[in-house]
Order: sequence, then C-alpha cells, then structure tokens
Amino acid sequence: MSTAQETAIVLDGKALAAQIEQELRVRVDAITQKTGRTPILATILVGADPASATYVRMKGNACKRVGMDSMKVELPSTTTTEQLLAKIDELNNNQDVHGILLQHPVPSHVDERACFEQIDLAKDVDGVTCLGFGRMSMNESAFGSCTPQGIMHLLQHYNIELSGKEAVVVGRSPILGKPMAMMLLNANCTVTICHSRTEDLAAHVKRADIIVGAVGIPELIKAEWIKAGAVVIDAGFHPTDNGGVGDIELAGISAIASAYTPVPGGVGPMTINTLIRQTVDAAEKSAAI
Repeated sequence: MSTAQETAIVLDGKALAAQIEQELRVRVDAITQKTGRTPILATILVGADPASATYVRMKGNACKRVGMDSMKVELPSTTTTEQLLAKIDELNNNQDVHGILLQHPVPSHVDERACFEQIDLAKDVDGVTCLGFGRMSMNESAFGSCTPQGIMHLLQHYNIELSGKEAVVVGRSPILGKPMAMMLLNANCTVTICHSRTEDLAAHVKRADIIVGAVGIPELIKAEWIKAGAVVIDAGFHPTDNGGVGDIELAGISAIASAYTPVPGGVGPMTINTLIRQTVDAAEKSAAI
C-alpha cells in the first residue's frame, strides 16, 4: 500500500464502547419493563488488591451507565476455596443475578481454576470456564472471554477483513491469547500462536496481516518487525510516567499499519464493555426476550 500514514485507521475502542452503551441502556430498559427486575452483575473480590478493587469499581460504574445494578461481594483474603465455591453456588442459585465475575487474581491459597469452573455457564459473562471456552472454540453458543471478544467486536465494527488473513497472536493466557486465537480461527484466519519463549519472534510477526500483542511484556514487539499495511491490536497496558505503553512499540505505527489500537483507549474500554454487553445478553435470555 502507498502512503499508509494517510490511511491508518485508529481503532477507537473508547468511542465504540460509548456507542454500545447507548444501545445497551435501551435493552436494559426493555428487560426491566418486561420483568420488573433490573439486570444484575455480581462481582466477587477476594482480598484487598488495590488494582483489582479499581477494576471492580470501573465495572460497577459501567453497570450504572447502562441502568444495570452491580452486586459487590467482598470477601477477606483469608477466604478458603470451599468458602468461595459456596459463595459462587449462592450466586448461581440467585435468580436476580444474571452474570458472575470473579475478579482475577485471587489469593494464592485459593484454587482459582476450581472457582472459575463453579460459575454456571449461563452466568459466565466473563468467559472464564473451560466449558465456555470449549463451546466458543467449537462455534457453539457461549460467552467469549471479554478481552478477545471485545477485540473481535472492534474489528467487525471497523470492517477489518479477516477471512484468509495470516494472524499472529503473541501470548497464550487462558483468558486472552488462547481464546483470541480460537476466535480468529473461527473467523477464517490462519493463526500462529507465539509467546515469550518463541524463537525468532520477529520472523513470525513479520508475516502477520493481523498482529495481536497479548503477552504482558512492555513493548516486546518492535515496530520494525511489523509489515506495511498490517492491522495492529495491542491488548497490553503497562503504566508509565507518561501514561502507559502496551505490548507493541507503537511509536510511528501510523506510518506502517493500515489500522491500529491506541494505548490507552483501544482494547481496554472494549473489555469492560463486553462484560456489560454479555450480562445484558444473559438477562435477555433469562427473560426470554
């Protein structure tokens, strides 16, 4: 492509999330009118990790913006796996709760995976269960993990062509890299999964039509590795004195890429937005709307 600098599309997750919230408010009003109940997202926070508390507060604020309620369940750091499983069961059985979010990470003595698996599939709006992952991978009905699902929504909104393209996902976490790869595969991409131990990472990145940075290492992926016209998705965020950087070196990226997500303001807002949207989806299913 010629003058990529003039044509690079900024994939603005902040603007799209705000637009979707307007649509969600209408849907929430319809659910409330039909059922007399406001959709509820239950958030479970175990311990007092300040970053986790901030994320939970942001999710609660997002619920308010669309007219939903959030139920905050705060448990002490001494909570056992058995106590947490019992609390999740209680929420599974609460007909007023439509979505359950267990904030990650939990204290190290708690079996996090067992607790994720305890969440009812119909309320797994964060897309963390193995059953949900398996169903999503098989193109069956399930709530996708929020960050990759939000990325897919962003790509679709901007009409980014995926079918037949070569996608490279750098990262293999169970809630980001792995589901991202499956979603792109389901969209007919040819997918390579790389990670921090991949040999000659640059060679893989240089082939990519679509590159997703999801490895959790600041600017591991260098701008010079990215081929002209690639679509650059940066799912990382690492605070700095100047605001923050992602997993991809974005300086000068507008002169290389055909489209890219800014950091911040790209992928981040879509993650919470997807959580809220999937809770509304769950409430609609519950109300048979």
